[in-house]
Amino acid sequence: MERQYVAIDLHRRRSLIVRQNKDGDELGVVRIDNSPVALGVALADAGPEPEVAVEATFGWYWAVDTLRAEGANVRLVNPSRLYWEDRRVKNDYKDCQDLLDRMRLNRLPEAWIAPPELRQLRELVRYRAKAVQLRSGLKAQIHSVLGKEGIIPPPELWGPGGAKFLDEIEVADAYGIRIESLRDLIEVYDREVAMLDRHIADWLKDDVGYWAIQAIPGVASGRRRGPELDDEDADSPHSHVFVGAGKEGTDHLGVRRSELLPWCAPAEGLVHRGSLSLVLGHCGPG
Repeated sequence: MERQYVAIDLHRRRSLIVRQNKDGDELGVVRIDNSPVALGVALADAGPEPEVAVEATFGWYWAVDTLRAEGANVRLVNPSRLYWEDRRVKNDYKDCQDLLDRMRLNRLPEAWIAPPELRQLRELVRYRAKAVQLRSGLKAQIHSVLGKEGIIPPPELWGPGGAKFLDEIEVADAYGIRIESLRDLIEVYDREVAMLDRHIADWLKDDVGYWAIQAIPGVASGRRRGPELDDEDADSPHSHVFVGAGKEGTDHLGVRRSELLPWCAPAEGLVHRGSLSLVLGHCGPG
């Protein structure tokens, strides 16, 4: 039996599966209710070791693991590199046809399939990055409220003297209520970020690569300054981000590359110095 090519348009509840032969002749179209059993049954019609393309969209972990267990050669597709927004017609069937055409031409923008154990680390790293982002948003709100009262905070508002400053300022009642509420929420995020730091550190304590890249300037302490960031935000370690990204790179980790780059601070102000590969050689952590 000749090898078949399979494209899967994966959704939350139901997915479309289209099969073709090497010449592009359609062999089957089926829509399934998502489950490992239903996916395995549908894939059985494709014969041994089919070539399968599936986008790295919502919930792809279970689908890829099921396909691999069934003997498929899985190609995980990076959807942001498909550039389908210019297509006149876009639907599930057309998406599968395009994936199949690109797969036969070996022109799929593929992403690395992280092993299950690394996915867990990436889950923690991504969650920590999101928690820090949300915490920074809360701090930015406090700066905004202070600005409404014409109050200029000290440079290190989130340092040791910041709490005393916020305790002593006099603002209108509504502003005071909002600031107090925001401070309470920041304390919650502080606790959760610290908890994630402990779990990530424990996960990577025996990872040789993690400790090796600590010596790279700008990685162990990538400083980034801004009024909404405190010392923890500005000096957060980036080593776990690189380890969590693995072969795939930071674009798919869920953290922007600009968040990982070290910064230089020349006399004229803060300047971003190009790509990571260029800055690490001459740009220090602060």
